[in-house]
Amino acid sequence: MKLLLIFLSGIIFCSAVLPSQDDALAKSIERGKAIYAENCVTCHMGAGEGVPSTFPPLAKADFLVKTPLKAIEAIKFGLQEKIVVNGVNYEGMMPNPGLDNEEIADVMNYIQNSWGNTSNKKIVTAKMVEEVKQKK
Repeated sequence: MKLLLIFLSGIIFCSAVLPSQDDALAKSIERGKAIYAENCVTCHMGAGEGVPSTFPPLAKADFLVKTPLKAIEAIKFGLQEKIVVNGVNYEGMMPNPGLDNEEIADVMNYIQNSWGNTSNKKIVTAKMVEEVKQKK
């Protein structure tokens, strides 16, 4: 019984002291919102709606759900190829915004959890961004 109480006390202590993934995701989303406002809003607009036939939407974008690693790659390196978002072809060029891995993770977390998108609480990390870079 004492062992069970010690174990439960440890779980309660850790959950109170150690940051949870939800908290880390919320903080990342907040940072990502500021990064989006500085770097992305001009083309993808304030509500992620994009500009029809010119700049793809990020709101409710199937491209983010179907190919999140490709979305990370686009932010990391820019994009110069044809993509299809919600059934519409886009062939414009997206320049490399010059963000570091942490900033890319933050903006991805913001985009994936805004405007009707959901990441199901899966957090994008700087390590994941670095892995995308290694695969290129």
